[in-house]
Amino acid sequence: MAAAPAPPASRAARVGLLYDERMCAHATPDGEDHPENPERLRAIWRKLNAEGVASRCVVLKAKEAEDKYIASVHSNNHIKLMKEISSKKYDSSRNKIARKYNSIYFNKGSSEAAVLAAGSVIEVAEKVAAGELRSAIALVRPPGHHAEHDEAMGFCLFNNVAVAANYLLNDRPDLGIKKILIVDWDVHHGNGTQKMFYNDPRVLFFSVHRFDYGSFYPAEGDASHCFIGEEAGKGYNINVPWEHGKCGDADYIAAWDHVLLPVTEAFDPDIILVSAGFDAALGDPLGGCCITPNGYALLLTKLLGFAKGRIVMALEGGYNLRSIANSVLACAKVLLGDKFTFNSPEMQPFESTWRIIQAVRNELKTYWPVLSSKLPENLSLRIKPSPSELYASSDSEPDGEDVDVLSGAVSSVNVIQFADDAISEHLSKMKLDEENLAAKTASSCSTAEHHPTDSVEVDKDGSVVLSKRISDLSLAWRSDLSRTHVWYASFGSNMWKPRFLCYIQGGKADGMSIPCCGSRDTSSPRGTMWKTVPHRLLFGRSSTPCWGTGGVAFLNPEINYNEKSYVCMYKITLEQFNDILFQENRLVLEDGKNGNVVYPDSPLIGSSEVEFMSTNKAIHLEPIKDSWYSNVLYLGHEDELPILTMTCPSSDIERYKSGELPLAPPSKTYAATLMKGLVEGKQLDADGAASYINAAAARGL
Repeated sequence: MAAAPAPPASRAARVGLLYDERMCAHATPDGEDHPENPERLRAIWRKLNAEGVASRCVVLKAKEAEDKYIASVHSNNHIKLMKEISSKKYDSSRNKIARKYNSIYFNKGSSEAAVLAAGSVIEVAEKVAAGELRSAIALVRPPGHHAEHDEAMGFCLFNNVAVAANYLLNDRPDLGIKKILIVDWDVHHGNGTQKMFYNDPRVLFFSVHRFDYGSFYPAEGDASHCFIGEEAGKGYNINVPWEHGKCGDADYIAAWDHVLLPVTEAFDPDIILVSAGFDAALGDPLGGCCITPNGYALLLTKLLGFAKGRIVMALEGGYNLRSIANSVLACAKVLLGDKFTFNSPEMQPFESTWRIIQAVRNELKTYWPVLSSKLPENLSLRIKPSPSELYASSDSEPDGEDVDVLSGAVSSVNVIQFADDAISEHLSKMKLDEENLAAKTASSCSTAEHHPTDSVEVDKDGSVVLSKRISDLSLAWRSDLSRTHVWYASFGSNMWKPRFLCYIQGGKADGMSIPCCGSRDTSSPRGTMWKTVPHRLLFGRSSTPCWGTGGVAFLNPEINYNEKSYVCMYKITLEQFNDILFQENRLVLEDGKNGNVVYPDSPLIGSSEVEFMSTNKAIHLEPIKDSWYSNVLYLGHEDELPILTMTCPSSDIERYKSGELPLAPPSKTYAATLMKGLVEGKQLDADGAASYINAAAARGL
């Protein structure tokens, strides 16, 4: 659906524009290069002045936020540290403290810049809510949407938009703002903002971001579409998580038209706050996506018909100076009422986009009945880009990219009309890598031929990686691997057999929030036994869709004979092992068109890989290298059958040690599942099982 027409230019002319050079004082302590640097603001400011846009706006200076307003979303300890970190008191320890955080730096200008950034968003939001301004753009830094209640992270010190939203709702009831829509179009998930309003039905939080099966920053499971809020806020948290990079105008427009706009119309917000990160822009070095300035202009135009056009944009990310300047310029012209036409060379979303949109709608339709309607079926969709396309350099925006095309004939743009071609087989495929690992619906793969190829190679550093396909498009591998048995060694929740059987037969066990789809072969294991292995058990990451907030189990891939971890071993086929590997790494999806389960079409581990591992002990699966369980370990043999398990790569262990990835104790339900496995498997009593889990969670690496 399309939003209502934008307000006439005469009514939209009072646009606030906040810029303050003091926020440029926040910089790296020794002048080293960093993507989040003062030139980001200056480049935008220069562009807006050069194009005559700044002079058409009401230019405002920053104001510091009072502690009591920041305290609505942050702890007093966090506020105190952020406000004092630039003082002489911390001259000798400032850098050391920064290293304790995830992707944070401090200098002598950081404290003032952080307080000004939060206060600036309050300032413009208040003026828009009061009717003094029609809309506003706050050019602020440091950004804010990653900052959590008691923690700075991801270049963010205070959560600027969350502070402003709480101010409008709780401190200024006289302004009549009772419902707020927060749209976060930064390429990274707005984890901090989500957590701050997760049970608050007054705030509808919408984040569209790269997720990449949980591997894209901030690499937390709660960026999944399954996280929809809790208690009174259930249904008011919407995540649209892209599976890969290169998403562009058409993908974002589809998310707007089929998720955001219908829900926004039903929610009927009083004001819209945009966490306006521009790192999904074409040419951004961190985002890897392809939104054009015109694309941002259209996304913003589609929001103008809601909340009486009261929109506040607060800068978040965006690290290509030309991209961010052109994109903000395009948005400013929209708010000023300039007319434009929208032309894009790529008018088709990815097939993965369509699946994700359907999954989001299915998750939310109970809370927003408007999402129960059928999606259009006659679409032309793009397949996933190849790895060479995904990882191609995007350090600079193409020379031909500009925003001059904004001088067009219309001021509001309708929904893109996609080509009328049949969806055919595209919707039922998920291409996982360039070589193959394409996925089809289960019914489409019964006649292909089997062509094994070499699949294992040694990387430059000596580590073994799987980087080539194991077989061409084929189901013959299933028949082959169904005749080969292995021991699957489980060290986490799968130690409890009812939970393990969910990966084989589908469904969910006690404590699980979402069901498993199961394996193609639903036969029960032919045997079960226990043993201990010389690997360290740890709990990493901070949340998952299945178990909620808390870490999940991993084994350190490195052998350490001072360590002893319990594993429950199930005798299963190598075909079933691959299906478990697919599910652990979220590679099995539901076809959004007809509900069929979509399995990858090629195995990740074949007989030749098992033979290779018997000597080399592990294979890191390069096609899914960023997935959580992309490392397959060979733990020995039992009854002449290999013992295999899956865990994180060694590189993740280093990221845990550095703090880049979080170590976190397991949730109560997840820990209880491990305890059931250990107790029912007669390995430990209840107290011993609890001590074993607590000790693993408490020890650092």
